[in-house]
Amino acid sequence: MGQFDWKPDTYSELIRSEVPRYDELQEQAIAAIPFPPERVLELGMGTGETTRRLIEAYPDSWVIGLDSSADMVFRARENYDDVQLARIEDPLPEGPWDLVIGVLSIHHLRSDAKKNLFRQVREQARAFVIGDVVKADIQVAPIDPAYDFPETAADLAEWCGGEVTWEADDLAVVRATY
Repeated sequence: MGQFDWKPDTYSELIRSEVPRYDELQEQAIAAIPFPPERVLELGMGTGETTRRLIEAYPDSWVIGLDSSADMVFRARENYDDVQLARIEDPLPEGPWDLVIGVLSIHHLRSDAKKNLFRQVREQARAFVIGDVVKADIQVAPIDPAYDFPETAADLAEWCGGEVTWEADDLAVVRATY
């Protein structure tokens, strides 16, 4: 997905133009959650769309969101109490977590950074759900090679010790339980 100005006011429209199956990806990521989580860490919270859907499905969940964009963190804090300005490349907030979830955030990491993140998640979480752009025969979302580093769904599943639960075009959901 090309890097452009991700502003909270225009994000929803922009992401849906870049990722036409965005809503389906969100639905499938929430559907992949293996049990009702109480303590959740969201990687790349953005506008809070995944958190909103997660809390609708699991109202007893408490979500801490991370995002590297100050604008997105500011906007997300309008609706959610626990949003932190942080990069997912850095050490994660200390767990334990019932669930770590990342939708459209993991593909921004290079392979080694993904593997490091997955190691941290395995050490601190009971479950991990990734919904993201992946390498595929049909590439719908534009990829900027300076900013986007998608892997195959199979590689993501292998690296995090999980399974692919859904694939469509260049999108996939991967779930791991530990």
